Amino acid sequence: MPEGRLRTVGAEIFYRLQGDGPLLLFIQGGDGDAEGCAAVVEALAARYTVLTYDPRGLSRSTVDRPPQDLRLEVHGDDAHALLAALADGPAIVCGVSRGALVGLDLAARHPEDVALLVVHEPPVTQLLPPDERERASADQRAVETAALQAGPIAAMKQFAEALNLDFQDREPGVDLPRPGPERLANLRFFLQHDAPAVRTYRLDIEALRRAPARIVAGAGETSAHVFTHRCAVELAKALGAPLALFPGGHAGPTTHPRGFARKLLDVLESGSASPGLRRGWPSRT
Repeated sequence: MPEGRLRTVGAEIFYRLQGDGPLLLFIQGGDGDAEGCAAVVEALAARYTVLTYDPRGLSRSTVDRPPQDLRLEVHGDDAHALLAALADGPAIVCGVSRGALVGLDLAARHPEDVALLVVHEPPVTQLLPPDERERASADQRAVETAALQAGPIAAMKQFAEALNLDFQDREPGVDLPRPGPERLANLRFFLQHDAPAVRTYRLDIEALRRAPARIVAGAGETSAHVFTHRCAVELAKALGAPLALFPGGHAGPTTHPRGFARKLLDVLESGSASPGLRRGWPSRT
């Protein structure tokens, strides 16, 4: 399985490629790294060359110095740098949660990079009605405060409650991944730097409307009462884009990986986009 490192502005990004076919960049959510959503990525790799990576500051991706004010656009630029190095022309991009927001930023600011974008429950809270937007922001701030006062484990429990994550509701035979030794450091970085970047980010909707990418918004079948689900619904309305329902809730890629992968493949193969190929990798035709 090819692996590599790419130097970007202020960081070195670890990436991994697996499978064969058109390039598909899969951007993880939360503190997920290149191994995240492994069952979904494995299913996709049967038909695509799947590119995953450790976001800057997590696992094997390093930063030159601790960021004082990390902006989500920096992650969008890292994704752009990976595609500039590894893709010939526009690629397929799929993102979940925070990764979905990074995918949207990529399509808005680097429209030449993306042919087809599927985003699962991106926290685009700016699209919510004022009262919902304020509640979502308050929940996000509470998680960040909990991280400072009680530590990352307590904060993530509060995060799970805010998103109504039910890890008991999962497909038969699915075991939750055991956190590795790097998880605590990843959680600290995510809660200190990435969570505030998500909360303060504002997506350029007009730029997305002008972008050539075909965009599909995804939402969980069981998360209709969660603000990230409503964000996906509002995003689809704002862009005139289709809304696809995926098995499970916000954490569907983890709790329902087989059903999530089947639905994602259906969405990908129902489109007419012509994604670029990684240099040197043949098309599956």
